[in-house]
Amino acid sequence: MTTQSTLPKEGGETGEPGIPQSSDGLKAGLKNRHLSMIAIGGVIGAGLFVGSSAGIAAAGPAILLSYVLVGAMVVFVMRMLGEMAAARPTSGSFSEYADRALGRWAGFSIGWLYWFFWVVVLAVEATAGADILESWIPAVPQWAWALIVMVVLTATNLASVSSYGEFEFWFAGIKVVAIGAFVIIGLLAVFGVLPGSDNPGSGFAHLTDSGGFFPMGAGAILTGVLMVVFSFMGSEIVTLAAGESEDPQRAVTKATNSVIWRIAVFYLGSIFVVLTLLPWDSDAIKNDGSYVAALNSIGIPNAGTIMEVIVLTAVLSCLNSGLYTASRMAFSLGQRGDAPKSFARTNARGVPVAAILASVLFGFVAVFFNYKWPDTVFAFLLNSSGAVALFVWLVICLTQLRMRGIILRETPDKLVVKMWLFPYLTWATIAMITFVLGYMLYKGGDPREQVLLSMLVAAVVIVIAVVRDRTRAKAGGLKDSVSGS
Repeated sequence: MTTQSTLPKEGGETGEPGIPQSSDGLKAGLKNRHLSMIAIGGVIGAGLFVGSSAGIAAAGPAILLSYVLVGAMVVFVMRMLGEMAAARPTSGSFSEYADRALGRWAGFSIGWLYWFFWVVVLAVEATAGADILESWIPAVPQWAWALIVMVVLTATNLASVSSYGEFEFWFAGIKVVAIGAFVIIGLLAVFGVLPGSDNPGSGFAHLTDSGGFFPMGAGAILTGVLMVVFSFMGSEIVTLAAGESEDPQRAVTKATNSVIWRIAVFYLGSIFVVLTLLPWDSDAIKNDGSYVAALNSIGIPNAGTIMEVIVLTAVLSCLNSGLYTASRMAFSLGQRGDAPKSFARTNARGVPVAAILASVLFGFVAVFFNYKWPDTVFAFLLNSSGAVALFVWLVICLTQLRMRGIILRETPDKLVVKMWLFPYLTWATIAMITFVLGYMLYKGGDPREQVLLSMLVAAVVIVIAVVRDRTRAKAGGLKDSVSGS
């Protein structure tokens, strides 16, 4: 049963002068500079820093093509999401669009799956941040650091949306400056023009001098795809945050149009620098990690500590955004009656307190599972959320196929961002995502387990959604018959 979900409308004023509030109760507390940095930082997760060395080991220089393939897929998905978000900015983003275009069951299912993904990420990132902090200050145990980090960022999100935006502005800013400097300094060293560099500056030779560009064969590109695809999750956060910005349509349009260069510079640019500074099979990349090894090859002192600071910043940024994203999805589900009504209530500052506390509570529980049962309960949570990113992207594609017609019929003047070569490129993206899921099943091991467990969780959520819709429909029919008799 497809019904129109509640979407934000033009609002009046809050009790605070100059701060507009949409009719859903959220305040437009995010400035354009916040949205710009959230958009840029959204594609830079901790996975880029800590996971790239495994991808390089699996595919060699050909990992660049893996990043190109996944990057293209993300660009297309973001273009589709941007088309819908620019026309109808809302805190529920793709969940509300799926609700409208595919049916209540779709919006309910993908909304809860997305929430589940991010609250598990909270536990992963809190633990990663605690590991780094404990190595700096061993007197404080790891569990205490995880608790401190979660409490501080929960307080930030509870304060106001502008507090979240300000924290994320600086977190993302540090990541952007760090990677930008890394790419520039690295390229200077690659061509032997960096003063005082320890690197001999071999140009592009390292791309082919250790077994060629495809040392593991062309098929390794697909293996690389599986290893890098999840580091791109987070690009869509800007479309959820746009609903609380001063000019949602402008923010989404700008973020969508800039996603290509963001992926090109931050992902392709930085990995390209690593692969041209060092041979892909260098022991330094395996032992120290790709970025630390690259900085050491240039002669940057204390490279390990520098990267720890940057990775900690990326972890805190991911935690901050993860809590924000989970709470806003919970808020949207509450608005549509798909979650407790308390989730849809906001305080005087326009903050959905219950939605934030519920999200962080599950995050705290997941952190406990990670310490108590890391190889059983937490491993299940981790694997059962592993393929949710791909499910979300697939639903965005399917939703856009229907939403284009709805937007053209109802508000054609708001179709300011258009998916290229519609519908052919949309279908091609659906095929790409389906192929990746199929290859994960074929590959076996952890990828297969992630897909199967994620499909199991998704099936349970969908069954709940369908049963719930049918129960509501019967109750509604019974009520109509009673009132008519």
